[in-house]
Amino acid sequence: MPIIALVLFTVFSVLGFGWRSWVQQRRTGSTGFKGISGRPGSVEWFAGVGFVVAVTVGAVAPALQLFGIVAPLGMLHATWIQIAGIVIAIVGIAATVYAQLDMGDSWRIGVDHTEATTLVRTGVFALVRNPIFSAMIAFAFGIMLVTPNVIALIGFALLITTIELQVRAVEEPYLRAVHGDAYRDYLAAVGRFVPRAGRVHR
Repeated sequence: MPIIALVLFTVFSVLGFGWRSWVQQRRTGSTGFKGISGRPGSVEWFAGVGFVVAVTVGAVAPALQLFGIVAPLGMLHATWIQIAGIVIAIVGIAATVYAQLDMGDSWRIGVDHTEATTLVRTGVFALVRNPIFSAMIAFAFGIMLVTPNVIALIGFALLITTIELQVRAVEEPYLRAVHGDAYRDYLAAVGRFVPRAGRVHR
């Protein structure tokens, strides 16, 4: 199972980051990577650094289990749970790529405060405001079930925390400033990570 988890993580990285960045470069001349923004120690900086750490921990967890450094938690170590995790992770990969394509040329990793991209409200973005993050959470949850050790649980919890921080403290204020009333209407109409949940009324 750890080998399957590592293969899935590799596929996710290649498609979700490598291939999508290559497509973005060809379309716009930019890879879409904006890096970790904010001054060191700021909320914005912690969100970016925390996200990188969470993804790294999530990738390391299966490797540690593979080499016998950590063991799977007994209550989650069942074949049907691992199979469910594989299915969820694959769906997460597909959903991530689909949402990225739906975002078109506005796709970015990180925030550049000097840049103003188009506010995407069509396709899957008409259902949830952050479908890429939703899909990434599903993928990470699936991987955690494939190799359910304590490091994987810590990585998943850290990912949830940093995504919440990134969305609430960084991206939403940025998009309010750039798009004004159009984004406020979007906040009130569409859920944050799942349909209808996390709507923000004026």
